[in-house]
Amino acid sequence: MSGKTLTRADLSEAVHRQVGLSRTESAALVKSILDHISDVLVKGDTVMLSSFGTFMVRNKARRVGRNPKTREEVPISPRRVLVFRPSHVLKDSINAASRSE
Repeated sequence: MSGKTLTRADLSEAVHRQVGLSRTESAALVKSILDHISDVLVKGDTVMLSSFGTFMVRNKARRVGRNPKTREEVPISPRRVLVFRPSHVLKDSINAASRSE
């Protein structure tokens, strides 16, 4: 792995270079898209990005966990978790890239 992390600034710079918007407009566009995706997920709806994957929120029920150090049972409260399922196109791209390395 390369160890590089893609940041919001990297996305804004890519939009600036490829689309030709100013850096300020590019940053605003990326922020707007990410805010909209976040708002949809907070409502509990699903976000499906063709050829990329699907983000969805799942409800986890209350359960009993165990502290591995003390073996003591600990209640884990119900919560919502974000789940990402990559598309087959993305999976195939990742696997093709790993075979060529």
